[in-house]
Amino acid sequence: MLGNRVGSQELIQLGERVRQKRKDCHLSQETLAEKVGISVNTVSRIEGGQAAISIEIFVKLVEVLGADANELLEKNPEGDRNPAHKMVSRVLNLQPKEQKIVIQTISALMDGIEGIR
Repeated sequence: MLGNRVGSQELIQLGERVRQKRKDCHLSQETLAEKVGISVNTVSRIEGGQAAISIEIFVKLVEVLGADANELLEKNPEGDRNPAHKMVSRVLNLQPKEQKIVIQTISALMDGIEGIR
């Protein structure tokens, strides 16, 4: 019985991290479901810790969310606190044209900062 509770708690925590990462990426459950190739109900159940997921679905979630597998598994929790890591994940979820604009803007800012030093 205790083993099931531990497993359930881990699923709940994984689901919470998936939900937060999805929100950080400004994705709806519907959009995430479409990109991963699963139903909206499945996304809801994963985020609620009510469904175990296969390795294949986990890998797709990592790719679509631009996440680090360790981050979702909480093997490297400090990654959640790194604002640069969060920003990269957000950029990866933009359309290619939008990514180009962000990258050009960041490049210009970096060039300006490096020129000041």
